[in-house]
Amino acid sequence: MIRSIVTTPDGTTYEGDEQLFATWQTIPDSHIWIDMQGEDEETVERLLEKFECHPLAIQDAHKERLPPKIEEFDNHTLIVYRGISSFDAQLNFVPQQVCFFIGERFLVTLHSGLAMSVERLLKEHGKALLAKSPEQVALKIMYTSAGYYIDSLLEFESELSDLEDELLANGNDVLMRKITTYRSRLVKMRRVFNYHKGITQELTAYDYQHLPREESETLHAINDVAERFERLYTLTQMYYDICGDLVDGYISISSHQLNITMRVLTVITAIFVPLTFIAGIYGMNFEYMPELGYRYGYFFVWGAMVGMAVVLIWLFKRRGWF
Repeated sequence: MIRSIVTTPDGTTYEGDEQLFATWQTIPDSHIWIDMQGEDEETVERLLEKFECHPLAIQDAHKERLPPKIEEFDNHTLIVYRGISSFDAQLNFVPQQVCFFIGERFLVTLHSGLAMSVERLLKEHGKALLAKSPEQVALKIMYTSAGYYIDSLLEFESELSDLEDELLANGNDVLMRKITTYRSRLVKMRRVFNYHKGITQELTAYDYQHLPREESETLHAINDVAERFERLYTLTQMYYDICGDLVDGYISISSHQLNITMRVLTVITAIFVPLTFIAGIYGMNFEYMPELGYRYGYFFVWGAMVGMAVVLIWLFKRRGWF
């Protein structure tokens, strides 16, 4: 699916498909935004060649799992961005790679599936931003996409808080597996946000020809995107640390409970060892054992064993072991 928007200096807006390319060429100082979703490589290459895009940039656009990056060419700048097509409070997200080809008068967005931020801009503020400059649209798409991430992460904070309370009240292996799953997803997200943070750092540090920092609106948009990705990276790192603390806390509680159990078992063993020793002695089948012939020997042995057990129990309780 190919959708196009052309804005002219007099405020006229045209919407259509790739046929608007000819209209854009005939109107000086006009801007065009072409969005391609799920198009085959031949169509993508043919259209990008019309804008004189570099072959290496076109080749990168065809790669499905290319890390987010920014690269400048003679007549355009390429930004590979990792967007989202779906995201929920349990951190189940489906990434959507979006490639931006940003020129002085044109913007081409390329993605294989649904991109929520692109759809929103096409329906709402895309025309007004395109009238200002193509880079404004690209930066707004990234800003909007980051907003979706933030909303879902803040929802995840409530999920994490409930999980923390449940773990303290009734920790079990099921909850531990759930936390481990969240940590794994947070690591993947943190890696993506780190790439995006690097892109915005480059935009704020270096003056790209097609994203000029001397334009106050462009610089403001770059700073807004940079702040959002910095916040996303910080949030994912914080939630990752919280999940790690929950795991460590659960392990500590489990170890403490195990130590208490082992201590009780050790005390019981310590009490019965001397009793078993006495029973073992008088259970030997020797013919001549003087105590066996004593009339009250049985009661004396019982008294000694009970007394020994009472003394040991008292001693362990005094030390707080029992």
